Amino acid sequence: MKRAAAKHLIERYFRQLTEGCGNGACTNELCASCLGFQPLDHNAAAIRALELYKINTKLCDLHPSAAFPDNNSGEDTQPALLGDCHGKMTDNLFPPREDFREVRYLTEEKVYEILSICEGKKDYSPLIRVIGRIFSSADGLVQSFRKDEEQHPNTKEQHPNTKEQHPNTKEQRKTHQAKDEDKDEDDKERTTAMEQESEASASMEGATGSTENRLGPVEVSVDIEAVRRVYDRLLSNEKMESAFLNALVYLTPNVELDLTYLDVYDTNPDYLNIFIIVMENSSLHSPEYLEMAMPLFCKCMSKLPLPALAKLTRLWSQYSVEHIRRMMETFQQLITYTVISNEYVSGSLVNDDEGVVAATKCLKLVFYANVLGGDLDTGHNEEECKFNQEEEPPSSELTLQELLGEERRNKNGPRVDPLEKELGVRTLDCRRPLIPFEEFVNEPLNNVLEMDKDFTFFKVDSESKFSFQSCPFILNACTKSLGLYYDNRISMYSERRITALYSLVQGQQLNPYLRLKVRRDHIIDDALVRLEMIAMENPADLRKQLFVEFEGEQGVDEGGVSKEFFQLVLEEMFNPDIGMFTYDESTKLFWFNPPSLENEAQFTLIGIVLGLAIYNNCILDVHFPMVVYRKLMGKKGTYLDLADSHPVQYQSLKELLDYEGDVEEDMMITFQISQTDLFGDPITYDLKENGDKIPVSVDNRKEFVSLYSDYILNKSVERQFKAFRRGFQMVTNESPLKCLFRPEEVELLICGSRNLDFHALEETTEYDGGYNKDCRIIKDFWETVHSFGEEDKRLFLQFTTGTDRAPVGGLGKLKMIIAKNGPDTDRLPTSHTCFNALLLPEYDSKEKLKERLLKAITYAKGFGML
Repeated sequence: MKRAAAKHLIERYFRQLTEGCGNGACTNELCASCLGFQPLDHNAAAIRALELYKINTKLCDLHPSAAFPDNNSGEDTQPALLGDCHGKMTDNLFPPREDFREVRYLTEEKVYEILSICEGKKDYSPLIRVIGRIFSSADGLVQSFRKDEEQHPNTKEQHPNTKEQHPNTKEQRKTHQAKDEDKDEDDKERTTAMEQESEASASMEGATGSTENRLGPVEVSVDIEAVRRVYDRLLSNEKMESAFLNALVYLTPNVELDLTYLDVYDTNPDYLNIFIIVMENSSLHSPEYLEMAMPLFCKCMSKLPLPALAKLTRLWSQYSVEHIRRMMETFQQLITYTVISNEYVSGSLVNDDEGVVAATKCLKLVFYANVLGGDLDTGHNEEECKFNQEEEPPSSELTLQELLGEERRNKNGPRVDPLEKELGVRTLDCRRPLIPFEEFVNEPLNNVLEMDKDFTFFKVDSESKFSFQSCPFILNACTKSLGLYYDNRISMYSERRITALYSLVQGQQLNPYLRLKVRRDHIIDDALVRLEMIAMENPADLRKQLFVEFEGEQGVDEGGVSKEFFQLVLEEMFNPDIGMFTYDESTKLFWFNPPSLENEAQFTLIGIVLGLAIYNNCILDVHFPMVVYRKLMGKKGTYLDLADSHPVQYQSLKELLDYEGDVEEDMMITFQISQTDLFGDPITYDLKENGDKIPVSVDNRKEFVSLYSDYILNKSVERQFKAFRRGFQMVTNESPLKCLFRPEEVELLICGSRNLDFHALEETTEYDGGYNKDCRIIKDFWETVHSFGEEDKRLFLQFTTGTDRAPVGGLGKLKMIIAKNGPDTDRLPTSHTCFNALLLPEYDSKEKLKERLLKAITYAKGFGML
């Protein structure tokens, strides 16, 4: 009897917390009928009911308005929602404190119906309570705003005090899976649907065309347009906005528990509706949401399983640019708000901030939605070089590296993001995203990120620690280049350590560095022979630190000699007289010369030089079109790439595509094209078999353009480019280059920036030997440099640093040193390009300073670089 009484009391507490006593004027803060009561879900209410029972809290008396007719009477148990002939609500049909307890889920019509009643009474509290109750309940939100209202059982047949009736139709069963007698059958159907969706996702890889054709519409059960209309209607009311905010705060802990421990998405894919509905709230970027609700909500979303994340991403990719931008800005503002509101020190890293990490993971979904929604080219992929597989046969014996714990990571290339693999799309596949990639970079985060720690998490502790390098879209090129620098330096130290240990074990002296001894007048031959020998014997030596020595010249290579070596090699290899590359006067760019007589080793050398420049943090003066970097990253050139690499051919093909007349009769083009060889003799090439007999017409001109572009950018230079890419990958294959950088960022990494901000350089320059920024000569020096023209500024930069380009991040990232080099003299200024150091005598006048400096930078080449 005592147990029965206790059970009865606990049930009464539970009903009081979930349904209330029915008294519109109730003042009990522990009753759902109280005006200020915050809605609880059933789990929280059950726990609270036990607590109230233990402390014997007073119960409210049941108010007469809470009484209902007998469950079996067949009468309508819902309060009538009717108006008089003038559209006004009659007082006798509207209870004093109607809470619409019978409403288990919301539809657009139901919201407007309740809103109409509230507007008539000028009392919005009933709708506020309904919003708070439904939007704080995962079950209620999952069932709300469905496309097909027939999926829901008739709410008039349900009553707060009655047992829920089992739906009779298959459609009804889908919305009540938790209490459905036929749940197993529904689960099987959903599992089958998910498997089919996964197969469809896999089949996308390699397809081409627009996003809509490739993906098709993503089917979800929630009516997104109805949700947007409801939000637009309700969010203009401040009290409504507070109801949505409070409900989201109460909703998120339970959703997080469901996703963490119950695998709710596997049993009910409609659980995704919660996130779809919440993300349509246009007020999520407001300070109240950013502070209270969004960090918790992002943690929930980040715990969704991979198939759910992929489905959400595909759905968002079909949204308009405005909606995608709004979501992107919401997560960006959350990250920025959190970063600037906290102080991160060595003991408290931004990587440990759960709110920032969760928001970054959610931003990744928007980023890939932005990629999927843009102009995609998932085909046209280059075949990967397999030279690494031929280095040595597999062996069951442990190597010295493995015994020492020095085995290389990512031997088969950089890691692949799981979401990227699930979606079957890469960032590289998107030529033009809906929102520029640069807008996804968060500068405040980059400013507080400790890249050395983040790099450690990325390479060593990725399972337990979050690294922002796993979401490279949020990092700027400067931050990513620092991560690449750490990776390269650690590889160098690792190779040095392995070499030293091999020397101890084998008893022979091995060189811990990549040493190149070359003659100035035979620099290509000497470099080619040495690097080719290293590539054949042990390609891993290319990942050692580079030291260059010019035969017959003194000097230790601390970086400056290597810069000069790169410069001299490139000048000779790109000399048009050699014939390896052609030069376009209009674009100022080089391209591979198809009929070149040079062997593949020469092109491999160029690829190695580019790889070594990245690996050793040197900037090169190379001028390739962007398609070269796209091809290095694994894509083939297409018609669109001709715009900057071959502008004349591009314009001709564009006119062919746009021509409105009779192409066959007016242009008389066939699928056979002609070019000239190295000696100027014409050669022909059939784009298709018997191409000379196939005329180009309106029907096949797109095919002609595609085949012609493929020939120009891929097939005609296949031999040369494969050798070039092979050399590049010898150095960079184990580097995170591919997974961190986009093609335009790789170009910036290799070539630097041509935008020179000398004011930024002045701000970061350091002084030595008695100089400081307030010295007379230093002020004269900067006034002189700022007065230089563009060409003289580049000469000065070349003289001081060894390159006329700014590094990634601009000249502000270049640490230049100006040191005193004695009193007034007729000697010229000198420089140490290894250390970006300028040795400047203390000239007695500004005019003499300018004359001496101009002479030094103009005639320095060949002897002034130390």
